Amino acid sequence: MTSALHTSALKSLTLLARGKVRDNYAVGTDRILMVASDRLSAFDVIMGEPIPGKGALLTQMALFWFEKLGPHGLNICPIHLTGDAPESVVTPEEVAQVTGRSMLVKRLTPLPVEAVVRGYLAGSGWKEYQHNGAVCGVALPPGLKNASKLPAPIYTPAAKAAVGDHDENITFEQTVEMVGADLATRIRDLSIALYQAAAEFALTKGIIIADTKFEFGLDAEGTLTLMDEVLTPDSSRFWPQESYQEGTNPPSYDKQFVRDWLETALVDGKPWDKTPPAPRVPDAVIHKTAAKYQEALQRLTA
Repeated sequence: MTSALHTSALKSLTLLARGKVRDNYAVGTDRILMVASDRLSAFDVIMGEPIPGKGALLTQMALFWFEKLGPHGLNICPIHLTGDAPESVVTPEEVAQVTGRSMLVKRLTPLPVEAVVRGYLAGSGWKEYQHNGAVCGVALPPGLKNASKLPAPIYTPAAKAAVGDHDENITFEQTVEMVGADLATRIRDLSIALYQAAAEFALTKGIIIADTKFEFGLDAEGTLTLMDEVLTPDSSRFWPQESYQEGTNPPSYDKQFVRDWLETALVDGKPWDKTPPAPRVPDAVIHKTAAKYQEALQRLTA
């Protein structure tokens, strides 16, 4: 198990923001160095204990999907990678902090929409469906079960929240109000196309992508560009195909394992209320989570 990086500390670049997992640094005015830490976020709360190797694994998986879906692969849409080496923009003393866990990307204007696509009914979508037969305003057929495959993938966007706050599920019509009809439609259609291509490929590796979220930004020319991470266990729900069974929560390769543990965790003798501070995550949960992430990467890229 490698040593963990909870928080990067680059002195040669200006820190722009620390997200739940990534630390973003300015590289001139047109590029950003994204450093994926080993922090773990669940229920929009950052855990105190990092997952060793997680940042490098997330970066490898994101680069794999960018290569497959971007201009060098299926060419579904532009991507934010510059192709430059992250190590080239830091000092020699800082190289160890960025090697294997960083991406040097174009500086974009991020759009305030989390582009969520669901191919299966799970998580908050399942809860909402039980309540009103729909997910984010998208009506679904009656009689579906937990983990049911949907007749077709659905687009269920969310409004981005600040670190520590919960993203808010919204309707497509609300995204139209936020970014305009043309842009909202292109985000929806691109997201579904990306999901369908990725889900089809993942099935050939024995992995079901139940749902995922994408983020987009605009470059200086207004080009809609896929950014941030893509199709990692942090942004997606991955299920092993061989143990999938409709009506139950399938075992997953993502941080659902941690979420399930947190649902039973106690703080001062009471169930955790999903606000900071988070309970201390036991070593066994950390190691199991790291192993699940690693298995997902190995299966997808084998």
